[in-house]
Amino acid sequence: MLEVRGEMGRLIQADRRATLTEITTRYNRGMQQSICEATTHTILRRMGYNSRRPHRVPLISTTNRKKRLQFAQAHQNLIVEDWKNVAWSDESRFLLRHSDGRVRIWRKQNENMDPSCLVTTVQAGGGGVMVWGMFSWHILGPLVPIGHRLTLWGLMCFWGPWDVLTCPDICAFFSYL
Repeated sequence: MLEVRGEMGRLIQADRRATLTEITTRYNRGMQQSICEATTHTILRRMGYNSRRPHRVPLISTTNRKKRLQFAQAHQNLIVEDWKNVAWSDESRFLLRHSDGRVRIWRKQNENMDPSCLVTTVQAGGGGVMVWGMFSWHILGPLVPIGHRLTLWGLMCFWGPWDVLTCPDICAFFSYL
């Protein structure tokens, strides 16, 4: 039985997204005596594995991960008064029709944030609307619908060349900073 658990553990670690049928089939390939899916399920449950949905985390490249860490380290000693002078902006895509795309993985209870037990997400996918907005300590800026990926240049061109600061909503926002 110990040999069976060892092999099952190796199969799970090799492919967390394998179905019960796939795990059973892969196990039976190397063995003289076959086991059924119910036995595989029982063994996995006794080992502490359950079929669960993976935690969803944003897809962040290695470069951006390093940049985020550098930003956090460079600004870790700022006080609240410093942060009151910062304006934050971002664009977000809101999906109108979302494909669930359910994925199941095999994991133990304490493995929920193990990288092999996560599924990455991306902002785009399916129909949706993209908006840009900004906020600070003092005020919430406008929420602007956009039809393409937004850059500072794109934002300035959105209202016309170089007159971004003449837009009443944006001017009101910056007057509070």
